Amino acid sequence: MDMFKEMDRRDVMRFIYVLGVSFLIPHSADPKEIEKLLDNEDREGFYIRFIKPTTPVDPNTWSLKVGGLCGEPQNFSLAAIRRFPKETQVSRMKCVESWSSKAKWAGFRPKALFDVVRPLAKARHLFFYSADDYYEYISLEELLKPRVLFAYDMNDGPLPADYGGPLRLLMPSKYGYKSVKTILRLEFLEAGGTGYWSKYGYSMDATIEPGTDHALDLKDYKQIRKPGETDY
Repeated sequence: MDMFKEMDRRDVMRFIYVLGVSFLIPHSADPKEIEKLLDNEDREGFYIRFIKPTTPVDPNTWSLKVGGLCGEPQNFSLAAIRRFPKETQVSRMKCVESWSSKAKWAGFRPKALFDVVRPLAKARHLFFYSADDYYEYISLEELLKPRVLFAYDMNDGPLPADYGGPLRLLMPSKYGYKSVKTILRLEFLEAGGTGYWSKYGYSMDATIEPGTDHALDLKDYKQIRKPGETDY
């Protein structure tokens, strides 16, 4: 029991998962045949975060399922969403853990998707579901604000699985837990709900607040002086 007292909840989740997997993998298995799992890593320049170890999604077979309160529910391949009008931006992803990093992102604005699937008039929120079982609720009003982007490229190349490929959301004025990664499904809803981390007391609004930030890409500590997107 003393061991678990020294572990935070992410460590406990990882320990239980790895323990379970160890019983499922034969001891004679070739390590090369064991598929890589995405996991939390304090990687220099840009940390990696998932709620549990997760198998990477194959971009060639991945699809985005869009349904709920919309006139044209459908599934989109990666090739299909790449045909939406392309937008690029440089923005910083700020984590509630007090670190951040900046990258160049490319993808499409939520409105491009909405114009195709046609949310019904009573739709007010969008439910996000991810490959690692993460989920979040975000209002359509927030999604239609400037600088919100569905990203499929990062730093002039396909978005790596480590950072949420094939598709992730970017909301630069919000903490990173609103920028949902490895999206599998979207559902238009009339009422919102409580997202995964908000169940544990995280702000449902998630607007970045003033304070000290460890900017990993700059190898420096910065002061955030006003709420919202950072300007360094």
